[in-house]
Amino acid sequence: MNLNTVLGPGTRFPDRRRVGRGTGSGLGKTSGKGHKGAKARSGWSSRAAYEGGQMPLYRRLPKKGFTNSEFRERYTVINVRDLNAFDEDARVDLDAILAKGLTSKTAEMLKVLGDGELEKRLHVIADRVTPSARLKIEKAGGAVEEKHKPAYPSVKPKRKRIPSAPKPTHAKATPATKAKKAAGAAGGAAKPAKPTHKKTEGK
Repeated sequence: MNLNTVLGPGTRFPDRRRVGRGTGSGLGKTSGKGHKGAKARSGWSSRAAYEGGQMPLYRRLPKKGFTNSEFRERYTVINVRDLNAFDEDARVDLDAILAKGLTSKTAEMLKVLGDGELEKRLHVIADRVTPSARLKIEKAGGAVEEKHKPAYPSVKPKRKRIPSAPKPTHAKATPATKAKKAAGAAGGAAKPAKPTHKKTEGK
């Protein structure tokens, strides 16, 4: 640091960097870019996590796979065998189940599973009801009110099979087949016709 640079007022428009003006200018020959390589070329720019061509860190670290835990739906689960604690024709929802103490609340939505047997007629209101649980509730004379119906049916409809075009029955007639047909029409066995070859004269 020099005194004149400290006390100097400076300039509003400093001189621009003049490169490639000879070796005596300080930025001649390679213009401050060094010798060859990607950085010496025009238009080069470094992308994020670039490490000079070696294997970058995000590829060296082990991968643990994808998890859907942030997006999956969580339910408070109960089986139909536990619903026998309610009275006949009772209205069963998440609040009634928690009031009875049949299960602990793990999520805001309720899902009814089909394990066990149901002996009472109930009106069940839940976010999800499995097909087996629905069948047992309706078999006991109850009703099911499902808030969120599944996006896809539990049983996929069978695909209609499009019949393929029938194969042609006629085949190309050959001398052997012609001879067999002629033999069948005459009532006797006929030898197949021998192919005739034209002799070519040698020079």
